[in-house]
Amino acid sequence: MSAVPRSEKLAGRFRRMIDRLSSSQEDLESEELREDSETAGCTRIGDCRDRQVVTVTGTLRTVTLRPRAGVPALEAELFDGSAALDVVWLGRRSIVGIEPGRKLMASGRISMSRGRRVLFNPKYELRPLGRE
Repeated sequence: MSAVPRSEKLAGRFRRMIDRLSSSQEDLESEELREDSETAGCTRIGDCRDRQVVTVTGTLRTVTLRPRAGVPALEAELFDGSAALDVVWLGRRSIVGIEPGRKLMASGRISMSRGRRVLFNPKYELRPLGRE
């Protein structure tokens, strides 16, 4: 049997239900992304430091084509619930599967550019669209 009294278990469940109902959709999605990152054994983007080699996972929020020094560059914003990270593929105009809303796991060395975390030409893995 459990050492926690039944009334405390019910209060805990009730508190979690109230918290979920009173949280915004964005807060709930952020919490889910943080849990996914932890489950996958990845570094939280918010914990990444300059020049650190990391593996991160999250959802692509935006994908844009933005030339850098006259060379095409595909840029995507990866969000894991703790912070955002720019993922940049130099010399690419598009990559099949890289689109907003897609889950991605990326590995590489973090750099800082204009106060934002950036991963250039990372190793990446597209995650399934539905629940695993």
